[in-house]
Amino acid sequence: MKQIVLGTAGHIDHGKTTLVKALTGINTDRLKEEQLRGITIELGFAWLDLPSGLRIGIVDVPGHEKFVKNMVAGATGIDVVAMVIAADEGVMPQTREHMEICQLLGVKYGFVVLTKTDLVDDEWLELVTDDIRKFVKDTFLDGAPILPVSAVTGKGIPEFIKTLDELSPKIPGRSSSGLFRLPVDRVFTMKGFGTVITGTLISGRIEVGETIMIYPSGVTSKVRGIQVHNESVNEAVAGMRTAINFQGLDKTSVDRGEVVSTPGALIPGYMLDVSLHLLKSNRKPVKNRTRVRFHTGTSEILGNLVLLDRDELLPGEETVAQIRLDSPTAVVKDDRFVLRSFSPVRTIAGGQILNPVPRK
Repeated sequence: MKQIVLGTAGHIDHGKTTLVKALTGINTDRLKEEQLRGITIELGFAWLDLPSGLRIGIVDVPGHEKFVKNMVAGATGIDVVAMVIAADEGVMPQTREHMEICQLLGVKYGFVVLTKTDLVDDEWLELVTDDIRKFVKDTFLDGAPILPVSAVTGKGIPEFIKTLDELSPKIPGRSSSGLFRLPVDRVFTMKGFGTVITGTLISGRIEVGETIMIYPSGVTSKVRGIQVHNESVNEAVAGMRTAINFQGLDKTSVDRGEVVSTPGALIPGYMLDVSLHLLKSNRKPVKNRTRVRFHTGTSEILGNLVLLDRDELLPGEETVAQIRLDSPTAVVKDDRFVLRSFSPVRTIAGGQILNPVPRK
Protein backbone atom coordinates (compact mmCIF):
# COMPACT_ATOMS: atom_id res chain seq x y z
CA MET A 1 0.00 0.00 0.00
CA LYS A 2 1.18 3.53 -0.79
CA GLN A 3 2.74 5.50 2.08
CA ILE A 4 1.95 9.19 2.60
CA VAL A 5 3.21 11.70 5.16
CA LEU A 6 1.17 14.83 5.93
CA GLY A 7 2.98 17.82 7.41
CA THR A 8 1.57 20.87 9.14
CA ALA A 9 2.94 24.36 8.45
CA GLY A 10 2.06 27.86 9.64
CA HIS A 11 2.62 30.62 12.19
CA ILE A 12 2.96 30.06 15.94
CA ASP A 13 -0.29 29.69 17.90
CA HIS A 14 -2.40 29.15 14.80
CA GLY A 15 -3.59 25.78 16.10
CA LYS A 16 -1.47 23.17 14.28
CA THR A 17 -0.99 20.88 17.30
CA THR A 18 -4.59 21.31 18.45
CA LEU A 19 -5.77 20.39 14.95
CA VAL A 20 -3.65 17.21 14.93
CA LYS A 21 -5.07 16.23 18.32
CA ALA A 22 -8.64 16.82 17.09
CA LEU A 23 -7.92 14.59 14.07
CA THR A 24 -6.02 11.78 15.81
CA GLY A 25 -6.47 12.07 19.59
CA ILE A 26 -2.66 12.31 19.89
CA ASN A 27 -0.98 15.25 21.63
CA THR A 28 2.24 15.74 19.64
CA ASP A 29 3.66 18.18 22.23
CA ARG A 30 5.40 15.46 24.26
CA LEU A 31 8.06 17.62 26.00
CA LYS A 32 7.38 19.03 29.46
CA GLU A 33 8.63 22.45 28.34
CA GLU A 34 6.22 22.45 25.38
CA GLN A 35 3.27 21.71 27.65
CA LEU A 36 4.31 24.37 30.19
CA ARG A 37 4.88 27.08 27.57
CA GLY A 38 2.00 26.06 25.32
CA ILE A 39 4.17 26.13 22.17
CA THR A 40 5.66 23.46 19.94
CA ILE A 41 9.46 23.34 20.07
CA GLU A 42 10.34 19.92 18.64
CA LEU A 43 8.82 17.89 15.84
CA GLY A 44 5.72 15.92 16.81
CA PHE A 45 4.38 12.74 15.22
CA ALA A 46 0.98 11.08 14.87
CA TRP A 47 -1.00 9.00 12.39
CA LEU A 48 -4.51 8.95 10.94
CA ASP A 49 -6.59 6.20 9.34
CA LEU A 50 -8.56 7.54 6.36
CA PRO A 51 -11.98 6.19 5.28
CA SER A 52 -10.33 4.57 2.22
CA GLY A 53 -8.21 2.42 4.57
CA LEU A 54 -4.97 4.32 3.99
CA ARG A 55 -2.98 5.08 7.16
CA ILE A 56 -0.99 8.30 6.84
CA GLY A 57 1.84 9.58 9.01
CA ILE A 58 1.61 13.14 10.36
CA VAL A 59 4.52 15.45 11.18
CA ASP A 60 3.60 18.47 13.31
CA VAL A 61 6.16 21.29 13.07
CA PRO A 62 6.93 24.30 15.31
CA GLY A 63 5.59 27.69 14.19
CA HIS A 64 7.91 29.95 16.21
CA GLU A 65 10.60 31.79 14.20
CA LYS A 66 13.30 30.51 16.61
CA PHE A 67 12.51 26.91 15.68
CA VAL A 68 12.30 27.22 11.88
CA LYS A 69 15.32 24.88 11.58
CA ASN A 70 13.19 22.17 13.26
CA MET A 71 10.37 22.99 10.86
CA VAL A 72 12.70 22.48 7.87
CA ALA A 73 13.82 19.13 9.31
CA GLY A 74 10.19 18.01 9.55
CA ALA A 75 9.12 19.36 6.15
CA THR A 76 11.82 17.42 4.31
CA GLY A 77 9.96 14.09 4.27
CA ILE A 78 6.38 15.25 3.73
CA ASP A 79 4.22 14.50 0.67
CA VAL A 80 1.31 16.83 1.39
CA VAL A 81 1.03 19.95 3.57
CA ALA A 82 -1.80 21.39 5.65
CA MET A 83 -1.02 25.13 5.68
CA VAL A 84 -2.66 26.21 8.93
CA ILE A 85 -3.85 29.83 9.19
CA ALA A 86 -5.84 31.15 12.18
CA ALA A 87 -9.06 32.93 11.19
CA ASP A 88 -8.60 35.62 13.85
CA GLU A 89 -5.10 36.61 12.65
CA GLY A 90 -4.78 35.64 8.98
CA VAL A 91 -1.48 35.39 7.11
CA MET A 92 1.50 36.10 9.41
CA PRO A 93 5.34 36.17 8.99
CA GLN A 94 5.93 32.45 9.61
CA THR A 95 3.00 31.59 7.34
CA ARG A 96 5.00 33.25 4.55
CA GLU A 97 8.34 31.69 5.51
CA HIS A 98 6.84 28.20 5.86
CA MET A 99 5.24 28.60 2.43
CA GLU A 100 8.62 29.59 0.93
CA ILE A 101 10.30 26.58 2.57
CA CYS A 102 7.64 24.18 1.22
CA GLN A 103 8.10 25.67 -2.27
CA LEU A 104 11.90 25.34 -2.09
CA LEU A 105 11.62 21.72 -0.90
CA GLY A 106 9.41 20.87 -3.86
CA VAL A 107 6.17 20.10 -2.01
CA LYS A 108 3.46 19.91 -4.67
CA TYR A 109 0.30 18.86 -2.81
CA GLY A 110 -1.69 20.44 -0.01
CA PHE A 111 -4.54 22.63 1.14
CA VAL A 112 -5.18 25.51 3.52
CA VAL A 113 -6.79 24.91 6.91
CA LEU A 114 -8.49 27.98 8.36
CA THR A 115 -8.52 27.32 12.12
CA LYS A 116 -10.18 29.03 15.11
CA THR A 117 -13.29 29.81 13.06
CA ASP A 118 -15.35 29.73 16.27
CA LEU A 119 -13.67 33.04 17.24
CA VAL A 120 -14.86 35.10 14.21
CA ASP A 121 -18.10 35.95 12.42
CA ASP A 122 -18.99 35.04 8.81
CA GLU A 123 -18.11 38.47 7.41
CA TRP A 124 -14.59 38.36 8.90
CA LEU A 125 -14.19 34.77 7.69
CA GLU A 126 -14.97 35.88 4.14
CA LEU A 127 -12.39 38.70 4.32
CA VAL A 128 -9.67 36.38 5.63
CA THR A 129 -10.49 33.78 2.95
CA ASP A 130 -10.07 36.43 0.24
CA ASP A 131 -6.68 37.41 1.71
CA ILE A 132 -5.59 33.76 1.71
CA ARG A 133 -6.53 33.35 -1.97
CA LYS A 134 -4.25 36.30 -2.78
CA PHE A 135 -1.49 34.86 -0.58
CA VAL A 136 -1.47 31.43 -2.29
CA LYS A 137 -1.67 32.86 -5.85
CA ASP A 138 1.18 31.53 -8.04
CA THR A 139 2.18 28.95 -5.39
CA PHE A 140 1.58 25.18 -5.32
CA LEU A 141 -1.54 25.92 -3.22
CA ASP A 142 -3.08 28.20 -5.86
CA GLY A 143 -6.64 26.87 -6.33
CA ALA A 144 -6.29 24.36 -3.44
CA PRO A 145 -9.22 23.95 -1.01
CA ILE A 146 -9.50 26.38 1.93
CA LEU A 147 -11.10 24.42 4.79
CA PRO A 148 -12.67 26.33 7.70
CA VAL A 149 -12.39 24.25 10.89
CA SER A 150 -12.69 24.57 14.64
CA ALA A 151 -10.77 22.06 16.73
CA VAL A 152 -12.84 23.23 19.74
CA THR A 153 -16.31 22.54 18.28
CA GLY A 154 -15.23 19.88 15.78
CA LYS A 155 -16.73 21.83 12.88
CA GLY A 156 -14.94 21.12 9.60
CA ILE A 157 -12.97 18.09 10.87
CA PRO A 158 -14.98 15.57 8.75
CA GLU A 159 -14.45 17.82 5.69
CA PHE A 160 -10.68 17.88 6.42
CA ILE A 161 -10.55 14.06 6.49
CA LYS A 162 -12.69 13.80 3.32
CA THR A 163 -10.45 16.29 1.45
CA LEU A 164 -7.28 14.43 2.48
CA ASP A 165 -8.83 11.09 1.50
CA GLU A 166 -9.78 12.44 -1.95
CA LEU A 167 -6.34 14.01 -2.48
CA SER A 168 -4.32 10.94 -1.43
CA PRO A 169 -4.78 8.89 -4.65
CA LYS A 170 -3.33 11.81 -6.67
CA ILE A 171 -0.07 11.84 -4.68
CA PRO A 172 2.61 9.62 -6.24
CA GLY A 173 4.18 7.05 -3.91
CA ARG A 174 7.91 7.01 -3.18
CA SER A 175 10.09 4.33 -4.76
CA SER A 176 11.01 1.44 -2.49
CA SER A 177 13.42 0.00 -5.08
CA GLY A 178 16.11 2.68 -4.73
CA LEU A 179 18.86 3.25 -2.19
CA PHE A 180 17.74 2.97 1.44
CA ARG A 181 18.05 6.40 3.11
CA LEU A 182 16.57 7.64 6.36
CA PRO A 183 17.49 11.14 7.63
CA VAL A 184 17.53 11.03 11.44
CA ASP A 185 15.13 13.47 13.12
CA ARG A 186 15.12 12.02 16.64
CA VAL A 187 17.44 9.87 18.79
CA PHE A 188 16.52 8.46 22.20
CA THR A 189 17.11 5.52 24.51
CA MET A 190 14.27 3.18 25.45
CA LYS A 191 14.61 0.92 28.47
CA GLY A 192 15.02 -2.68 27.41
CA PHE A 193 15.59 -1.73 23.77
CA GLY A 194 18.61 0.59 23.71
CA THR A 195 19.11 3.32 21.13
CA VAL A 196 16.17 4.16 18.86
CA ILE A 197 16.23 6.57 15.93
CA THR A 198 13.22 7.91 14.03
CA GLY A 199 12.76 9.52 10.64
CA THR A 200 10.82 9.44 7.39
CA LEU A 201 12.20 6.78 5.06
CA ILE A 202 12.77 8.83 1.89
CA SER A 203 13.78 5.98 -0.44
CA GLY A 204 14.34 2.23 -0.54
CA ARG A 205 13.47 -0.29 2.16
CA ILE A 206 14.99 -1.75 5.34
CA GLU A 207 14.50 -5.13 7.06
CA VAL A 208 15.19 -6.44 10.55
CA GLY A 209 18.67 -8.01 10.67
CA GLU A 210 20.23 -5.78 7.99
CA THR A 211 23.53 -3.98 8.57
CA ILE A 212 23.44 -0.20 8.17
CA MET A 213 25.89 2.69 8.24
CA ILE A 214 25.37 6.15 9.75
CA TYR A 215 26.67 9.01 7.61
CA PRO A 216 28.86 10.99 7.74
CA SER A 217 30.34 9.34 10.89
CA GLY A 218 30.72 5.89 9.30
CA VAL A 219 29.42 4.03 12.39
CA THR A 220 27.83 0.66 11.53
CA SER A 221 25.19 -1.36 13.36
CA LYS A 222 22.55 -4.04 12.82
CA VAL A 223 18.78 -3.45 12.80
CA ARG A 224 17.30 -5.11 15.88
CA GLY A 225 13.68 -4.01 15.46
CA ILE A 226 11.45 -1.72 13.36
CA GLN A 227 8.24 0.06 14.35
CA VAL A 228 5.78 1.94 12.15
CA HIS A 229 3.03 3.88 13.95
CA ASN A 230 3.85 2.07 17.23
CA GLU A 231 3.46 -1.38 15.64
CA SER A 232 6.38 -3.81 15.21
CA VAL A 233 7.06 -4.78 11.59
CA ASN A 234 9.73 -6.84 9.77
CA GLU A 235 10.42 -4.18 7.15
CA ALA A 236 9.78 -0.51 6.39
CA VAL A 237 9.52 1.01 2.91
CA ALA A 238 9.86 4.49 1.41
CA GLY A 239 7.32 7.01 2.70
CA MET A 240 6.90 5.44 6.15
CA ARG A 241 7.46 7.27 9.41
CA THR A 242 9.83 4.75 10.96
CA ALA A 243 11.47 4.00 14.33
CA ILE A 244 14.48 1.68 14.22
CA ASN A 245 16.16 -0.02 17.19
CA PHE A 246 19.84 -0.91 16.71
CA GLN A 247 22.12 -3.50 18.30
CA GLY A 248 24.92 -2.14 20.45
CA LEU A 249 24.61 1.44 19.17
CA ASP A 250 25.35 4.12 21.73
CA LYS A 251 23.00 7.13 21.76
CA THR A 252 25.97 9.52 21.62
CA SER A 253 27.20 8.02 18.33
CA VAL A 254 24.28 9.34 16.25
CA ASP A 255 22.69 12.81 15.99
CA ARG A 256 19.78 14.46 14.24
CA GLY A 257 20.86 15.45 10.76
CA GLU A 258 22.82 12.29 10.07
CA VAL A 259 21.59 9.77 7.50
CA VAL A 260 21.09 6.02 7.94
CA SER A 261 21.84 4.09 4.74
CA THR A 262 23.54 1.03 3.26
CA PRO A 263 27.25 0.60 4.13
CA GLY A 264 29.49 2.23 1.50
CA ALA A 265 26.58 3.64 -0.51
CA LEU A 266 27.16 7.36 0.22
CA ILE A 267 30.25 9.57 0.01
CA PRO A 268 30.31 12.33 2.66
CA GLY A 269 31.79 15.62 1.46
CA TYR A 270 32.42 19.24 2.38
CA MET A 271 31.49 20.71 -1.02
CA LEU A 272 28.37 20.61 -3.20
CA ASP A 273 27.57 21.92 -6.67
CA VAL A 274 23.98 23.18 -6.68
CA SER A 275 21.34 24.92 -8.75
CA LEU A 276 20.29 27.88 -6.63
CA HIS A 277 17.16 30.05 -6.59
CA LEU A 278 17.26 33.26 -4.54
CA LEU A 279 13.82 34.17 -3.18
CA LYS A 280 12.16 37.30 -4.55
CA SER A 281 11.25 38.27 -1.00
CA ASN A 282 14.90 39.09 -0.22
CA ARG A 283 15.52 42.81 0.10
CA LYS A 284 19.18 42.61 -0.88
CA PRO A 285 21.34 40.65 -3.33
CA VAL A 286 23.46 37.82 -1.95
CA LYS A 287 27.19 38.37 -2.41
CA ASN A 288 29.87 35.83 -3.28
CA ARG A 289 31.23 33.89 -0.25
CA THR A 290 28.25 34.84 1.92
CA ARG A 291 28.07 32.88 5.19
CA VAL A 292 24.95 30.65 5.15
CA ARG A 293 23.07 27.94 7.02
CA PHE A 294 22.61 24.92 4.75
CA HIS A 295 19.60 22.67 5.41
CA THR A 296 19.06 19.32 3.73
CA GLY A 297 17.29 16.26 5.07
CA THR A 298 17.18 16.91 8.82
CA SER A 299 20.57 18.63 9.04
CA GLU A 300 21.72 22.22 9.50
CA ILE A 301 25.37 22.93 8.61
CA LEU A 302 27.20 26.26 8.44
CA GLY A 303 29.11 27.08 5.28
CA ASN A 304 29.93 29.59 2.55
CA LEU A 305 28.05 30.19 -0.69
CA VAL A 306 30.46 30.51 -3.63
CA LEU A 307 29.00 32.14 -6.77
CA LEU A 308 30.84 30.78 -9.80
CA ASP A 309 29.92 33.32 -12.48
CA ARG A 310 29.17 36.60 -10.68
CA ASP A 311 29.89 38.70 -7.61
CA GLU A 312 26.27 38.86 -6.42
CA LEU A 313 22.91 37.21 -7.05
CA LEU A 314 19.82 39.42 -7.27
CA PRO A 315 16.45 38.54 -5.63
CA GLY A 316 14.47 36.19 -7.88
CA GLU A 317 17.52 35.10 -9.90
CA GLU A 318 18.82 31.55 -10.41
CA THR A 319 22.37 30.32 -10.94
CA VAL A 320 24.75 27.41 -10.49
CA ALA A 321 26.85 27.73 -7.32
CA GLN A 322 29.08 25.80 -4.95
CA ILE A 323 28.44 25.44 -1.24
CA ARG A 324 31.51 24.81 0.96
CA LEU A 325 30.54 23.40 4.34
CA ASP A 326 32.19 23.50 7.77
CA SER A 327 31.38 19.82 8.35
CA PRO A 328 30.60 16.98 5.92
CA THR A 329 27.20 15.92 4.66
CA ALA A 330 26.00 12.84 2.74
CA VAL A 331 23.56 13.66 -0.06
CA VAL A 332 22.74 12.43 -3.57
CA LYS A 333 22.05 14.22 -6.85
CA ASP A 334 18.66 15.99 -7.03
CA ASP A 335 18.24 16.21 -3.23
CA ARG A 336 16.60 19.50 -2.35
CA PHE A 337 17.98 22.01 0.14
CA VAL A 338 17.18 25.32 1.84
CA LEU A 339 19.61 28.15 2.58
CA ARG A 340 19.08 30.51 5.50
CA SER A 341 21.12 33.61 6.28
CA PHE A 342 23.71 33.42 9.05
CA SER A 343 22.44 36.46 10.99
CA PRO A 344 19.73 37.58 11.28
CA VAL A 345 18.43 34.10 10.49
CA ARG A 346 15.93 33.99 7.63
CA THR A 347 15.16 31.72 4.68
CA ILE A 348 16.82 33.24 1.59
CA ALA A 349 17.22 30.56 -1.06
CA GLY A 350 17.10 26.90 -2.03
CA GLY A 351 17.44 24.49 -4.88
CA GLN A 352 18.74 21.04 -5.86
CA ILE A 353 22.05 19.20 -5.59
CA LEU A 354 23.78 18.87 -8.97
CA ASN A 355 26.98 17.11 -7.81
CA PRO A 356 27.43 15.79 -4.25
CA VAL A 357 31.22 15.24 -4.67
CA PRO A 358 32.55 18.09 -6.86
CA ARG A 359 36.02 19.55 -7.31
CA LYS A 360 36.85 22.90 -5.77
